[in-house]
Amino acid sequence: MSMHPTLRFRIAEKQDCETILKFIKELARYEKLEDEVVATVEILEDWLFEKMSAEVMFAVIDGKEVGFALYFSNFSTFLGKAGLYIEDIYVREEFRGQGIGTAMMKYFAQMADECGFGRVEWACLDWNTDSIEFYESLGAVGMDGWTTFRLSGDAIKAFANR
Repeated sequence: MSMHPTLRFRIAEKQDCETILKFIKELARYEKLEDEVVATVEILEDWLFEKMSAEVMFAVIDGKEVGFALYFSNFSTFLGKAGLYIEDIYVREEFRGQGIGTAMMKYFAQMADECGFGRVEWACLDWNTDSIEFYESLGAVGMDGWTTFRLSGDAIKAFANR
């Protein structure tokens, strides 16, 4: 599978927050988690461009955003090095199978290599066998023996005030 001939990448800017939110909602629909999206354009502007907590990269074909990824740096105490965490990566359905996802993941692998990062990590829903097979085809391995834990919303407040 070869990369789409006009594919390029661009880093999102503040004026892209509406487009970012559209991708987030589209991804949530795909993951059957649409009810969990509470992000707004204003929240994204604050956290992505004022507080600079993460970055967004778009996959663009002929001037149209066809995919996006939100990512940030993390740190491995065991490696003693920074890493790259991909929070979300998504290609619109009508553009899948054209090498876009592979090119996006290669973009992140090259970034990690150039920066000397120790790893690139992301999570995938257990039911998403198409994505799991795709990631495995890149050489990625699932992290057996690890469970992701989360405190969010009211649970954060309850524990913080306990």
